Amino acid sequence: MQSRYIVGIDLGTTNCAVAYVDTFEQEDESPEIRLFRIPQVVASGTVEERQLLPSFSYQLGTGEVPQESLDLPWQEETGFVVGTFAGERGAEVPDRVISSSKSWLSHSGADRTAPLLPWGAREEVPHISPIEASSRLLKHIRNAWNHVIAAGAPDFLLESQEIFLTVPASFDATARELTVRAADMAGISRVTLLEEPQAAFYAWIESTREGWRKEVSVGDVILVCDIGGGTTDFSLILVSESQGELVLERIAVGDHILLGGDNIDLTLAYAIRNRLAGEGIKLDNWQMRGLLHSARRAKEEIFENPDCDSHPVTILGKGRRVIGGTISTELTRQETEEVILNGFFPKCGDTDRPRERYQAGLKELGLPYASDPAVIRHLAWFLQRHRNDSDLPGEALRPTAVLFNGGVMKAEPLKRRIIEVLESWNEGGKELKVLASGSLDLAVAYGGVYYGLARHGRGIRIRSGTERSYYIGIETAMPAVPGMPAPIKALCVIPFGMEEGTEADLPDREFGLVVGVPVSFRFFGSTSRHDDGVGDIIEDWEEEGIEELVPLETELPAEEGQDGAPVRVRLRIKVTEIGTLELWFVSEARRWKLEFNVRQP
Repeated sequence: MQSRYIVGIDLGTTNCAVAYVDTFEQEDESPEIRLFRIPQVVASGTVEERQLLPSFSYQLGTGEVPQESLDLPWQEETGFVVGTFAGERGAEVPDRVISSSKSWLSHSGADRTAPLLPWGAREEVPHISPIEASSRLLKHIRNAWNHVIAAGAPDFLLESQEIFLTVPASFDATARELTVRAADMAGISRVTLLEEPQAAFYAWIESTREGWRKEVSVGDVILVCDIGGGTTDFSLILVSESQGELVLERIAVGDHILLGGDNIDLTLAYAIRNRLAGEGIKLDNWQMRGLLHSARRAKEEIFENPDCDSHPVTILGKGRRVIGGTISTELTRQETEEVILNGFFPKCGDTDRPRERYQAGLKELGLPYASDPAVIRHLAWFLQRHRNDSDLPGEALRPTAVLFNGGVMKAEPLKRRIIEVLESWNEGGKELKVLASGSLDLAVAYGGVYYGLARHGRGIRIRSGTERSYYIGIETAMPAVPGMPAPIKALCVIPFGMEEGTEADLPDREFGLVVGVPVSFRFFGSTSRHDDGVGDIIEDWEEEGIEELVPLETELPAEEGQDGAPVRVRLRIKVTEIGTLELWFVSEARRWKLEFNVRQP
């Protein structure tokens, strides 16, 4: 049943945003995408609606703040607060604030379900897992929506709506699954994941009101450069033509690069610390945590206000040299731009690549930030790799247009530097088009809603078909023969060019799924077999242009007494919007899921 609203949620590293559309608006009109202003505690005793929900969670100390001063209309839990007040308070008491939970959610080297955060805080501070920290933000959004929009109407509850939750394009399968789990923990189970760069591009299409066809032309390669609080994401979209109409096709997605506003904030904090050290003021580690939050706020104010040439920075002090218990200094626009341009956006050549840093044998645990902070070198390497892998002619992967997204890209000098470098790499080619971005904080949420409308036939979709056919191995049913394993047939589960976001079923064919014991699922792929359809079986696959891919080894849960026994199942297939193959094995009593990445060779 179609929901009343389509909702886009940008669960950002630094800020969250929510947009929505009423699906009951007239079909013959362009429905208006609206911003949901999120109620939150902004100061002790003050609740206001804001465009953004800062992605901070603050662990309250016993008796630290009267609980009633933090009450919300839907208050269900005590002991923490999220949003604006959490960020403000965290600058004063830094070891009680949880930030960058989204980055921790993507950290494959950590147990993301373990109580790790606030990272490095004292034992007496309550710790929670990255998944729970993300869930807190989503639960606040759910409660706020249900209070303001639903207002007691069951059909309007957020959990009853069609929701598109955005994630970095580079999130791995585990990070995506944990994001879904965080939503489920928050009481939101009806979610579809969508990549942030795609969402940003959809927001641009929506903002042009069908004028996008005049801004790009056949052969354009559009770079979506998305630099947010925690990650840097690159995507390439090709403009082609089909039956006289312009067609948009995503042709490349970058790797997971843990590099963004968090790195910049830390660099600015160190620059301020070094300046204070030159004045004879030495900061300890506790004060550095507070300085980090103060530097972030100062940077955001400078980025968002073109008339702001400097912003005060205050650090809680220790010692006799501190007047009034604090250290006061400032962060200037010139200092900010110099630090960021030289450290993160230096000029480089199109054949450069990220520099590998010599690593010590022992290092502190923490987030696995990119070893080279130079965003431009990561961009050069991204274009090199995908130009070499592409079937497009010669220099076709030189971007001819760029769309910026992410909070870091609010700084005009950073945009100008990227444009300058891209144009220097494209000498003699087309003049670089800069596509007008709307709100860099809100675009992803708006784009999630527009994509939802497009799925209902009320918008333009970016094509992103699979680049090969995919198969799963099926063991042949035959008597055992000594020394000879049972032959494996290749069952086509994804035909060449299957659109992401589509699904298929094999309702008339049953298979035996082995559960309760370790098993191996073999996967195959082919770039040459374009005519195979879902359900086709190829017996002599080794001679038919099909190559074996990495197998998936796992143990599927079983009911009592089923260990090692095949369960009769039917197959349901889905290629998700984030480039994974979901294989659902459905029996009469339950279902199992396997996930396989179809964007990687």
